[in-house]
Amino acid sequence: MPELLLELFSEEIPARMQMQAAKDLERLVVGALADNGLLFEAARAFAGPRRLTLAIAGLPGKQPDVKEEKKGPRVGAPQAAIDGFLKSAGLTLAQCEKKSDPKGDYYLAVIDRKGRATADVLRALLPDAIAKLPWPKSMRWPQEEKFPGSQGTFGGIAFDRSPVRWVRPLHSIICTLDGEIVPFKFANVNSSNVTWGHRFLSSGPISVKRFDDYAKKLREASVIVDGAERRETILHEAKQKAFALGLEVVDDEGLANEVMGLAEWPVVLVGQIDKQFMELPPEILQTTMRTNQKYFALRDPATMKLANRFVVVANMASKDGGKEIIAGNERVLRARLADAKFFWDQDRKRTLDSRVADLEGIVFHAKLGTQLERVKRIEALAAEIAKTIDLKEKDIEKVKRAALLCKADLTTGVVGEFPELQGIMGRYYALADGEDKDVADAIRDHYKPLGPNDQVPNAAISICIAVADKLDAFAGFFMIREKPTGSGDPYALRRAALGVTRILLNSEIRFSLSGMIEDHCKRIATQLPTALVYEKGATAGPNYFKALTSEQMEFFADRLEVALKAQNISHDLVQAIFFSTDEEHDLVRLVRRVEALQAFLKTDDGANLLTGYKRAANMLKDEEKKDKKEYRGEPKAGDLKDKEEKELAAALASAKKDAAAALQKEDFAAAMKALAKLRAPVDRFFDKVTVNVDDKALRENRLKLLAQIVETAHQVADFSKIEG
Repeated sequence: MPELLLELFSEEIPARMQMQAAKDLERLVVGALADNGLLFEAARAFAGPRRLTLAIAGLPGKQPDVKEEKKGPRVGAPQAAIDGFLKSAGLTLAQCEKKSDPKGDYYLAVIDRKGRATADVLRALLPDAIAKLPWPKSMRWPQEEKFPGSQGTFGGIAFDRSPVRWVRPLHSIICTLDGEIVPFKFANVNSSNVTWGHRFLSSGPISVKRFDDYAKKLREASVIVDGAERRETILHEAKQKAFALGLEVVDDEGLANEVMGLAEWPVVLVGQIDKQFMELPPEILQTTMRTNQKYFALRDPATMKLANRFVVVANMASKDGGKEIIAGNERVLRARLADAKFFWDQDRKRTLDSRVADLEGIVFHAKLGTQLERVKRIEALAAEIAKTIDLKEKDIEKVKRAALLCKADLTTGVVGEFPELQGIMGRYYALADGEDKDVADAIRDHYKPLGPNDQVPNAAISICIAVADKLDAFAGFFMIREKPTGSGDPYALRRAALGVTRILLNSEIRFSLSGMIEDHCKRIATQLPTALVYEKGATAGPNYFKALTSEQMEFFADRLEVALKAQNISHDLVQAIFFSTDEEHDLVRLVRRVEALQAFLKTDDGANLLTGYKRAANMLKDEEKKDKKEYRGEPKAGDLKDKEEKELAAALASAKKDAAAALQKEDFAAAMKALAKLRAPVDRFFDKVTVNVDDKALRENRLKLLAQIVETAHQVADFSKIEG
């Protein structure tokens, strides 16, 4: 069956955009094919520095024929309506059928649509699909009429301003179906079967037909089409060369993915770092190499210390074995590291403590004040957390000191050059100043975790600062109504909430999260009255802060669901516990209750009690709606007529008492067992007792029994939120 080969050849595409662009190209073309009734066997997309490639195998030669029925106007309708219908259907009135429905006769057009040749369909859909590629950034460019050669000389050729935006100037398009050119035009470039190889290691155009010979001929022209193969080549060669020197490559998944997008023909070389720079903190060395130069760091596997070597990936095979390339990269790195060393030396001439006042000149957010104001809030909140978890007085003082210094490195030269080193550099400066090691570690760790796979801090002092830092940002941005919406989260509040959740659960540190957040919102309002942004009709009274806190706790519930998903705990169980009582915002306690609830619902007693609960809750809801009143309170013992009613009332009283005692002791398994005892009397009640009887007093008493079932269950969890 025919194979489609599509290549878009352009100037260099930024490495960070390539992989997603290949996925988007496949998605758009495959979606357009499906919309046109064209199925296929397999699709593969590839990206590289100068080309996007798509190969789709197993396409049919043409679209399937389809029969379409189109309902027309009523018989006897105005002629203008009939004429319009016939024109749209492409038929005469004699070719239409008459059909009947309850409203009378109408015209029906049965249209046989012959499938178009696949090449014709592709010719129509590909320009539109290519134009829809959602580049993060795009450009317009003066587009030549015909690409003159691999060196890109444009002299003497007339230009035409193209209205089409694309990531970089497009030079050629390959589009073949079963080896034959599919002609179309995009951005003033006509499709053909011609491409170009490596910019320096090949010359002249390359004619291709299908993907296999395309990939083969490009390899001969020093281009590896498959990015995954380029990546594997880079890592394999780097490890081999490092091993020969008795070293190993420092793992860097992100850098490997980036570098594979910089070289069509990767050549791995090893350079040397001047020993004068090896006294720099390893993070400065590695960040300088990675961020500025895209070099891999090497280390000694015995000591795990960085070696004075680096790996550079060239896009060029040279006759001298890469000596000149290595020398050039060593010169560039030497200059970069000299700048870094200058910043490092200058920064240490001042203490972190002396830099705290400089934070007044750094605005955190226009409505949330400066970094100095924020540090004061973090200090107060961290100290409150430290007291809540019963840290000793000397450790509370360390918490305050770490909070005061945690943002001071933002004023240093190294962090100004490499923002990703904030916190890390703060620790180095703190140790150089003679600060306590616990304080220095807390400065480094208070940003953690930076992502779902990052480690959380374990030391108590570090935990206090990390949680305070995240809660301050979280509460502040909610107060000024800058909360996440949809997929947008410019201030990383989802990451902050998930970070707090992971830290508290990992360390089993316990406090009322809602209480801590509400108090901190009031603290922010006291410090920065302009930070208060009210909803319509709201004021800054206690109800305002409770409503604001409740909104944030709903957000935390969502993050907790994400955190527990890895343990196969469904979201509805989290909701059932999280909002069952106002005080249930101790995350450690909450998760233990969720786990006990999950175990209970997996038993027969749990599953059947859930069914009984839902039956009771639904019946009660219907009757209360019908009667326009609520049935609350204890049923009257004297009005309990049937044995099943009396047994259920006694079981409810016992279960309520036992569950409350178990919850007080935090024995959640026992609380579930107390509920389990209700299963049999609830089942017997529904089997033997009719609730809606004519006797008003008896009916009301039985509805109160249903309310007691719901109330007793809600002591443990809000079963109404449990699905199934």
